[in-house]
Amino acid sequence: MDVVLRKMSRATGSKGGSPQGRAVVGRLLRAPRKGAVLVIEFPDGLHEYVTTPVKRVFKVCGKDIYYIQTANSRYRLEVRSGELDALEAVR
Repeated sequence: MDVVLRKMSRATGSKGGSPQGRAVVGRLLRAPRKGAVLVIEFPDGLHEYVTTPVKRVFKVCGKDIYYIQTANSRYRLEVRSGELDALEAVR
């Protein structure tokens, strides 16, 4: 499934943080689960983006957007295409 992953800032003045840095666009290799790492494969097929272990996963109702908290970061995961069944099992 094709996704866009954005790291969220830890700005104290903003509610919920704001996007920071560049977006990671690629293919989600496995659904985010508590205790496991999140792995996104880049379009070139040669590189991967790997996070620290996942602590929490939240889904925005009615949208294909997930907020993921890892051991030391927070991310916004937007599903661009693919089957949602793998992520629906996480809720």
